[in-house]
Amino acid sequence: MVNQTNNFFQEEAAISKISVVYWSQTGNTEAMAEAVGAGIAKAGKEADVVEVSSASMEDLKAAKVFALGCPAMGAEVLEEMETIALFGSYGWGDGQWMRDWEERMTAAGATVLNGEGLICQETPDDDAIKQCEELGEQLAQNA
Repeated sequence: MVNQTNNFFQEEAAISKISVVYWSQTGNTEAMAEAVGAGIAKAGKEADVVEVSSASMEDLKAAKVFALGCPAMGAEVLEEMETIALFGSYGWGDGQWMRDWEERMTAAGATVLNGEGLICQETPDDDAIKQCEELGEQLAQNA
């Protein structure tokens, strides 16, 4: 019985975490992911900031909310979501990659938090970090 109880609490703890999944080539999107996670924690929830190769698709499919971040690469795809926050950095263009990603996620059935993703050009400055933290707080409120 103790094992079953411990398993229940471990599963509940895993479910209560809000995943912030990212891929970062230069470290810019990783910095944004850490700030989103800080915002989630500031809102009183537990964040699980994880690089995409370590993310659990099963956890994401079961999640009520989560955040995804990647730089402008053109292959931002995930299926079967509820409420998600999108964020990422770019070094060229005007953010069209994010608008395209938002459209694909909406078409896949997701609700994009705030109706749009959060982007910054190159390395996130203090204002971008603050916006990421605020995004994390908003995501936590939707959990």
